[in-house]
Amino acid sequence: MTENQPFLGKRKDTDKGILVVSFGTSYPETRKKTIDKIEEEIQKACPDFAVYRAWTSGMIIRKILKRDGIRIFTVTEAMEQMRLDGIQEVVVQPTHVLNGIENDQMIQDATAFEKDFDRIVFGSPLLTSQEDNERVIQAVTEEMPLKEDEALVFMGHGTTHFANSIYAALDYQFKDRGYKNIFMGTVEAYPSMESLMKLVRQNSPRRVILAPFMIVAGDHASNDMSGDEDSWKAEFEAAGFQVECRMKGLGEYPEIRRIFIDHVQDAVQTGMSK
Repeated sequence: MTENQPFLGKRKDTDKGILVVSFGTSYPETRKKTIDKIEEEIQKACPDFAVYRAWTSGMIIRKILKRDGIRIFTVTEAMEQMRLDGIQEVVVQPTHVLNGIENDQMIQDATAFEKDFDRIVFGSPLLTSQEDNERVIQAVTEEMPLKEDEALVFMGHGTTHFANSIYAALDYQFKDRGYKNIFMGTVEAYPSMESLMKLVRQNSPRRVILAPFMIVAGDHASNDMSGDEDSWKAEFEAAGFQVECRMKGLGEYPEIRRIFIDHVQDAVQTGMSK
């Protein structure tokens, strides 16, 4: 039996809806602590809205359906469901880290329904403004205090989109704020593992702490970051460092979730007051 998971909120007597759009994850434990928590806290912060879920990864949606019998909606399917439910005003809030490829596609898919709703407005991804960057830096440094002989290396996803430049900018901002032992890298773009290794070696830490700079601690964190072979952990260990992996997605940090809530409320105040 297939279980649908389009509607999350308790209110069905409203014509206002929030569609929370995530990339998705096939790891249920990290989903409960990240995506689910973000959705729950958005619902609490916006009690007059019905909250819906959509994921952008077709591969993960298909995997969840086959493995668990649970159907997660795409953005297109969720928008269609909201239309059928009588929703008239829509806030689309991504849990994406960047204004990248996934976010561009989400906007394109949602705006295809412009004629079906009175209003569609979009909240911002995590890293959109300079204030966002500063809040994220404060959040992660408070969550992971370091000793003098430790280095913290974040693994971002990386993208071919020009928004990828935010990773190098964040690395610079960490240093500018005095955190010379915090480094930002990506799995699929720049800064790469090769760049990170050179920079970390210059700092000569005793221990390297690896942590995902992604909303969930899912496949990349489990394999590319902390796996036993061909992983960042394995490469740093081979270079002679003690390595500790902290499997904590950004969505587990209360202040990160607060940023998403603020982005939703900003979208409601600015987009729906026109």
